[in-house]
Amino acid sequence: MELDLRLEDVGRRYGLHGPWVLRHVTLRPAPGTLTRVAGANGTGKSTLLRLLARVDAPTEGRVTGRPRTAYVPERFPAALPFTAAGYLTHLGAVHGLSRPAAERAADHWLDRFGAAAHAGTPMNRLSKGTSQKVAVAQALLAEPDLLILDEAWTGLDADARAELERAVAERTAAGAAVVFVDHDPRRLADATDVVLTVRDGGLHARVDADARPDSAPTGPHTTVEVHGRAAALPLEALRLATSAEQTAGRRHRLTVPASHSDVLLRALLSADPPWHVVSVRQEESRP
Repeated sequence: MELDLRLEDVGRRYGLHGPWVLRHVTLRPAPGTLTRVAGANGTGKSTLLRLLARVDAPTEGRVTGRPRTAYVPERFPAALPFTAAGYLTHLGAVHGLSRPAAERAADHWLDRFGAAAHAGTPMNRLSKGTSQKVAVAQALLAEPDLLILDEAWTGLDADARAELERAVAERTAAGAAVVFVDHDPRRLADATDVVLTVRDGGLHARVDADARPDSAPTGPHTTVEVHGRAAALPLEALRLATSAEQTAGRRHRLTVPASHSDVLLRALLSADPPWHVVSVRQEESRP
Protein backbone atom coordinates (compact mmCIF):
# COMPACT_ATOMS: atom_id res chain seq x y z
CA MET A 1 0.00 0.00 0.00
CA GLU A 2 1.35 3.42 -0.95
CA LEU A 3 0.67 6.00 1.75
CA ASP A 4 1.79 9.35 0.42
CA LEU A 5 0.55 11.71 3.15
CA ARG A 6 3.23 13.95 4.61
CA LEU A 7 3.33 16.94 6.95
CA GLU A 8 6.27 19.13 5.94
CA ASP A 9 7.55 21.68 8.49
CA VAL A 10 3.96 22.35 9.52
CA GLY A 11 2.82 24.92 12.07
CA ARG A 12 -0.66 25.72 13.35
CA ARG A 13 -2.04 28.56 15.40
CA TYR A 14 -5.55 29.90 15.87
CA GLY A 15 -6.02 33.56 15.08
CA LEU A 16 -3.68 35.93 13.28
CA HIS A 17 -1.56 36.60 16.36
CA GLY A 18 -2.46 33.63 18.51
CA PRO A 19 0.20 31.42 20.14
CA TRP A 20 1.62 28.57 18.09
CA VAL A 21 0.02 25.24 19.01
CA LEU A 22 2.39 23.28 16.75
CA ARG A 23 5.55 24.42 14.99
CA HIS A 24 8.09 22.80 12.63
CA VAL A 25 6.33 19.43 12.57
CA THR A 26 7.38 16.93 9.90
CA LEU A 27 5.63 13.57 9.85
CA ARG A 28 4.94 10.80 7.36
CA PRO A 29 2.86 7.87 8.70
CA ALA A 30 4.20 4.57 7.39
CA PRO A 31 1.97 1.82 5.93
CA GLY A 32 1.05 -0.99 8.29
CA THR A 33 1.99 0.90 11.46
CA LEU A 34 0.19 1.87 14.65
CA THR A 35 1.18 5.24 16.11
CA ARG A 36 0.07 6.65 19.46
CA VAL A 37 0.07 10.42 19.92
CA ALA A 38 0.70 11.29 23.57
CA GLY A 39 1.04 14.50 25.54
CA ALA A 40 -0.59 16.54 28.27
CA ASN A 41 -4.02 18.09 27.80
CA GLY A 42 -3.92 21.17 25.61
CA THR A 43 -0.55 20.45 24.01
CA GLY A 44 -1.94 20.02 20.48
CA LYS A 45 -2.68 16.32 20.06
CA SER A 46 -6.10 16.88 18.50
CA THR A 47 -4.69 19.68 16.36
CA LEU A 48 -2.10 17.28 14.96
CA LEU A 49 -4.79 14.70 14.16
CA ARG A 50 -6.95 17.33 12.46
CA LEU A 51 -4.00 18.29 10.27
CA LEU A 52 -3.40 14.65 9.37
CA ALA A 53 -7.09 14.26 8.53
CA ARG A 54 -7.00 17.50 6.49
CA VAL A 55 -9.86 18.85 8.55
CA ASP A 56 -7.64 21.84 9.42
CA ALA A 57 -5.14 23.52 7.13
CA PRO A 58 -1.68 24.41 8.46
CA THR A 59 -0.85 28.05 9.19
CA GLU A 60 2.61 27.40 7.76
CA GLY A 61 4.27 24.49 6.00
CA ARG A 62 2.29 22.12 3.84
CA VAL A 63 0.43 18.82 3.83
CA THR A 64 0.96 16.68 0.72
CA GLY A 65 -0.73 13.51 -0.50
CA ARG A 66 -4.35 12.39 -0.36
CA PRO A 67 -4.70 8.76 0.76
CA ARG A 68 -8.17 7.47 1.55
CA THR A 69 -8.49 8.86 5.06
CA ALA A 70 -11.08 8.28 7.79
CA TYR A 71 -11.28 10.25 11.01
CA VAL A 72 -13.11 9.84 14.31
CA PRO A 73 -13.11 13.28 15.99
CA GLU A 74 -13.01 13.80 19.73
CA ARG A 75 -16.52 15.28 19.53
CA PHE A 76 -18.79 13.65 16.99
CA PRO A 77 -21.68 15.79 15.64
CA ALA A 78 -24.56 13.48 16.54
CA ALA A 79 -27.48 15.83 15.67
CA LEU A 80 -27.51 15.01 11.94
CA PRO A 81 -30.60 14.63 9.70
CA PHE A 82 -30.12 10.87 9.15
CA THR A 83 -30.90 7.57 10.73
CA ALA A 84 -27.84 5.63 11.86
CA ALA A 85 -27.93 3.34 8.80
CA GLY A 86 -28.77 6.26 6.50
CA TYR A 87 -25.79 8.24 7.72
CA LEU A 88 -23.39 5.33 7.24
CA THR A 89 -24.78 4.60 3.79
CA HIS A 90 -24.34 8.27 2.86
CA LEU A 91 -20.73 8.28 4.11
CA GLY A 92 -20.02 5.06 2.23
CA ALA A 93 -21.17 6.72 -0.99
CA VAL A 94 -18.99 9.76 -0.21
CA HIS A 95 -16.03 7.37 0.09
CA GLY A 96 -16.81 5.96 -3.36
CA LEU A 97 -18.82 2.84 -2.55
CA SER A 98 -21.88 1.99 -4.64
CA ARG A 99 -25.15 2.37 -2.75
CA PRO A 100 -25.68 -1.42 -2.36
CA ALA A 101 -22.07 -1.80 -1.14
CA ALA A 102 -22.50 1.14 1.23
CA GLU A 103 -25.70 -0.36 2.64
CA ARG A 104 -23.98 -3.71 3.19
CA ALA A 105 -21.02 -2.02 4.88
CA ALA A 106 -23.35 -0.01 7.12
CA ASP A 107 -25.20 -3.15 8.23
CA HIS A 108 -21.92 -5.01 8.78
CA TRP A 109 -20.36 -2.39 11.04
CA LEU A 110 -23.52 -1.67 13.01
CA ASP A 111 -23.75 -5.39 13.69
CA ARG A 112 -20.08 -5.69 14.67
CA PHE A 113 -20.44 -2.89 17.22
CA GLY A 114 -23.72 -4.22 18.62
CA ALA A 115 -25.82 -1.35 17.26
CA ALA A 116 -27.87 -3.15 14.58
CA ALA A 117 -31.06 -2.61 16.58
CA HIS A 118 -30.59 1.15 16.16
CA ALA A 119 -30.11 1.16 12.38
CA GLY A 120 -33.41 2.99 11.85
CA THR A 121 -33.08 5.39 14.79
CA PRO A 122 -32.58 9.08 13.99
CA MET A 123 -29.08 10.24 14.90
CA ASN A 124 -30.35 12.91 17.31
CA ARG A 125 -32.15 10.25 19.34
CA LEU A 126 -29.19 7.91 19.82
CA SER A 127 -27.56 7.53 23.22
CA LYS A 128 -24.02 8.87 23.57
CA GLY A 129 -22.58 5.35 23.46
CA THR A 130 -24.52 4.32 20.36
CA SER A 131 -23.67 7.61 18.67
CA GLN A 132 -20.00 6.85 19.30
CA LYS A 133 -20.42 3.42 17.71
CA VAL A 134 -21.77 5.13 14.58
CA ALA A 135 -18.83 7.56 14.65
CA VAL A 136 -16.40 4.64 14.68
CA ALA A 137 -18.34 2.67 12.07
CA GLN A 138 -18.28 5.58 9.59
CA ALA A 139 -14.49 5.60 9.76
CA LEU A 140 -14.12 1.87 9.13
CA LEU A 141 -16.71 1.12 6.46
CA ALA A 142 -14.62 2.29 3.48
CA GLU A 143 -11.40 0.46 4.55
CA PRO A 144 -9.22 3.60 4.77
CA ASP A 145 -5.51 3.70 4.04
CA LEU A 146 -5.08 6.14 6.95
CA LEU A 147 -7.29 5.77 10.04
CA ILE A 148 -7.19 8.59 12.60
CA LEU A 149 -8.82 8.04 16.00
CA ASP A 150 -9.16 10.85 18.56
CA GLU A 151 -10.34 9.32 21.85
CA ALA A 152 -12.48 6.94 19.78
CA TRP A 153 -12.85 4.41 22.64
CA THR A 154 -14.47 6.97 24.95
CA GLY A 155 -18.14 6.17 25.52
CA LEU A 156 -17.99 2.65 24.09
CA ASP A 157 -18.98 -0.38 26.14
CA ALA A 158 -16.43 -3.13 26.81
CA ASP A 159 -17.49 -5.28 23.84
CA ALA A 160 -17.35 -2.34 21.43
CA ARG A 161 -13.93 -1.27 22.77
CA ALA A 162 -12.59 -4.76 22.12
CA GLU A 163 -14.19 -4.76 18.65
CA LEU A 164 -12.49 -1.46 17.79
CA GLU A 165 -9.13 -2.88 18.86
CA ARG A 166 -9.72 -5.85 16.54
CA ALA A 167 -10.65 -3.48 13.72
CA VAL A 168 -7.43 -1.49 14.24
CA ALA A 169 -5.41 -4.71 14.03
CA GLU A 170 -7.22 -5.61 10.80
CA ARG A 171 -6.41 -2.22 9.24
CA THR A 172 -2.70 -2.37 10.07
CA ALA A 173 -2.53 -6.00 8.89
CA ALA A 174 -4.03 -4.81 5.58
CA GLY A 175 -1.24 -2.23 5.25
CA ALA A 176 -3.05 0.86 6.50
CA ALA A 177 -1.54 3.36 8.93
CA VAL A 178 -3.45 4.03 12.15
CA VAL A 179 -2.78 7.10 14.31
CA PHE A 180 -4.62 7.42 17.62
CA VAL A 181 -5.00 9.38 20.83
CA ASP A 182 -6.44 7.74 23.93
CA HIS A 183 -6.48 8.70 27.61
CA ASP A 184 -5.66 5.12 28.68
CA PRO A 185 -1.87 4.56 28.36
CA ARG A 186 -2.47 0.79 28.22
CA ARG A 187 -4.59 1.06 25.08
CA LEU A 188 -2.96 -1.12 22.37
CA ALA A 189 0.37 -0.84 24.20
CA ASP A 190 1.54 -4.25 22.97
CA ALA A 191 0.74 -3.41 19.34
CA THR A 192 2.00 0.19 19.13
CA ASP A 193 5.00 0.74 16.84
CA VAL A 194 5.81 4.37 17.66
CA VAL A 195 4.81 6.91 20.29
CA LEU A 196 4.80 10.57 19.21
CA THR A 197 4.72 12.99 22.14
CA VAL A 198 3.47 16.53 21.56
CA ARG A 199 5.39 18.89 23.82
CA ASP A 200 6.20 22.61 23.64
CA GLY A 201 4.71 22.82 20.16
CA GLY A 202 7.01 20.10 18.80
CA LEU A 203 6.73 16.41 18.02
CA HIS A 204 9.07 13.92 19.66
CA ALA A 205 9.26 10.24 18.69
CA ARG A 206 10.33 7.26 20.77
CA VAL A 207 9.96 3.52 20.83
CA ASP A 208 7.02 2.43 22.96
CA ALA A 209 8.84 1.00 25.97
CA ASP A 210 5.68 -0.71 27.25
CA ALA A 211 5.45 -2.68 24.03
CA ARG A 212 9.08 -3.83 24.27
CA PRO A 213 9.70 -4.69 27.93
CA ASP A 214 12.61 -7.07 27.27
CA SER A 215 14.42 -4.89 24.76
CA ALA A 216 17.54 -3.91 26.74
CA PRO A 217 20.57 -5.43 24.99
CA THR A 218 22.65 -7.87 27.03
CA GLY A 219 25.44 -8.40 24.46
CA PRO A 220 27.73 -5.95 22.62
CA HIS A 221 25.75 -2.92 21.51
CA THR A 222 26.14 0.34 19.63
CA THR A 223 24.93 3.76 20.72
CA VAL A 224 24.33 6.30 17.96
CA GLU A 225 23.66 10.02 18.49
CA VAL A 226 21.95 11.88 15.63
CA HIS A 227 20.19 15.13 14.86
CA GLY A 228 18.17 16.26 11.89
CA ARG A 229 15.48 18.51 10.44
CA ALA A 230 12.64 16.00 10.81
CA ALA A 231 10.70 15.87 14.08
CA ALA A 232 10.30 12.09 14.08
CA LEU A 233 12.98 9.45 13.66
CA PRO A 234 12.50 7.06 10.72
CA LEU A 235 10.20 4.18 11.62
CA GLU A 236 12.75 1.61 10.45
CA ALA A 237 15.32 3.09 12.86
CA LEU A 238 12.84 2.99 15.73
CA ARG A 239 11.99 -0.64 15.01
CA LEU A 240 15.67 -1.60 15.09
CA ALA A 241 16.45 0.31 18.28
CA THR A 242 16.30 -1.41 21.65
CA SER A 243 16.09 2.05 23.21
CA ALA A 244 15.56 5.54 21.80
CA GLU A 245 15.38 8.85 23.59
CA GLN A 246 15.40 12.51 22.69
CA THR A 247 18.29 14.24 24.40
CA ALA A 248 17.87 17.88 23.28
CA GLY A 249 16.00 19.70 20.53
CA ARG A 250 16.11 17.40 17.53
CA ARG A 251 18.98 15.33 18.86
CA HIS A 252 18.35 11.67 19.66
CA ARG A 253 20.27 8.75 21.15
CA LEU A 254 19.55 5.22 19.88
CA THR A 255 20.93 1.90 21.06
CA VAL A 256 20.98 -1.29 18.97
CA PRO A 257 22.73 -4.66 19.16
CA ALA A 258 26.15 -4.28 17.56
CA SER A 259 25.13 -6.67 14.78
CA HIS A 260 22.39 -4.20 13.70
CA SER A 261 24.46 -1.01 13.74
CA ASP A 262 25.11 -0.91 9.97
CA VAL A 263 21.41 -1.36 9.21
CA LEU A 264 20.51 1.42 11.66
CA LEU A 265 23.02 3.83 10.13
CA ARG A 266 21.74 3.05 6.64
CA ALA A 267 18.16 3.75 7.75
CA LEU A 268 19.18 7.10 9.22
CA LEU A 269 21.35 8.23 6.31
CA SER A 270 18.88 7.19 3.61
CA ALA A 271 15.86 8.84 5.28
CA ASP A 272 14.15 11.83 3.66
CA PRO A 273 15.50 14.18 4.93
CA PRO A 274 18.66 12.31 6.04
CA TRP A 275 19.82 12.41 9.66
CA HIS A 276 23.26 13.70 10.64
CA VAL A 277 25.24 11.18 12.69
CA VAL A 278 26.95 12.99 15.57
CA SER A 279 28.67 10.00 17.18
CA VAL A 280 28.84 6.22 17.11
CA ARG A 281 30.00 4.39 20.25
CA GLN A 282 30.62 0.66 20.55
CA GLU A 283 30.13 -0.85 24.00
CA GLU A 284 30.64 -4.25 25.54
CA SER A 285 28.03 -6.43 27.20
CA ARG A 286 25.87 -4.92 29.90
CA PRO A 287 25.73 -6.70 33.24
